[in-house]
Amino acid sequence: MGKGDKKTKKGKRHIGSTGVKRPKKKKVVKKAAPKKAAAPKKAAAKKSAKK
Repeated sequence: MGKGDKKTKKGKRHIGSTGVKRPKKKKVVKKAAPKKAAAPKKAAAKKSAKK
């Protein structure tokens, strides 16, 4: 058992195949975040003058 054995992890790496011992990696797909509507900006609070 070694590089030539299809049933071992080492053999699968050598051959380049996948199976139970060496499963395929699933592709990760990123989903775009839904864009939120821009909230209206509030006017800056006016500073009161000291008396």
